[in-house]
Amino acid sequence: MTNNKRAPVQVSFEFFPPKTPKSEETLWKTVERLAPLRPRFASVTYGADGSTRDRTHRIVSRINTETALTGAPHLTCVDATTDEVDVIAKGYWDEGVRHIVALRGDPPQDAESYSPFPGGYEYAADLVVGLRKVANFDISVAAYPEVHPEAQSAQIDMDNLKRKIDAGANRAITQFFFDADLYLRFRDQAVAAGIEAPIVPGILPISNFASLQRFAAACGASVPQWLHEKFDGLDEDPETRQMISANVAIELVEKLQQEGVNEFHFYTLNRAELTYAICYALGIRPVTVEDAV
Repeated sequence: MTNNKRAPVQVSFEFFPPKTPKSEETLWKTVERLAPLRPRFASVTYGADGSTRDRTHRIVSRINTETALTGAPHLTCVDATTDEVDVIAKGYWDEGVRHIVALRGDPPQDAESYSPFPGGYEYAADLVVGLRKVANFDISVAAYPEVHPEAQSAQIDMDNLKRKIDAGANRAITQFFFDADLYLRFRDQAVAAGIEAPIVPGILPISNFASLQRFAAACGASVPQWLHEKFDGLDEDPETRQMISANVAIELVEKLQQEGVNEFHFYTLNRAELTYAICYALGIRPVTVEDAV
């Protein structure tokens, strides 16, 4: 008799630091809605050029003190020396933060390309090495199923991922994608390259199709034609958009589940509705305080 029981699903969520009191209120409503799903961690992004460092710190601290979630700040190599980054990391550790998402970071908006900051960590692999010297953090890094837009080749990009894992990262979280086969091929290639750490798929629920296209253009992710067709003509129909968005993401995660994937990272865009629905479809149910006791 075949046992078709799947492994338990784990999820993590990503939030970004709000810019206004109103957007901060939206964020905390989202956190309150998603917290009962007991994600593995809740990461908080760092501005593309390191500009949100203080806000990231404040949000992570609040998540850790006011909720049962594990806050995980993003930390980058941008605009800081190694000593400055180490001080930030040590401060996080002293506050009880145990998980960090270590990234190279994007260049400042006025820069044509990335250049390591003088006296700073050059790349994410170097940052991972530095964090390992500071404390025994649980470290996540980024992976790109469709190749980082600045990488010279897919092989060079894969070699860079392996350097990050070999430096001490615990897992890689992928850029978002909409074709399951893209992820599955990438996972196989990572295994062939000797990468044994988990490659966690990053899932982006589509709340706004125009915004999605801008995100995709910036990070080198593809938006398949069938997805354009599904959202065609829905600019003024948010209810139908939301139903289709949930369906697209649920089909994607269920296909990945069938291929043995049991961990997902959701780019929430500080909205709860779609992420909650997708998690529910995955079989993740809210845990109340009474249930946890």
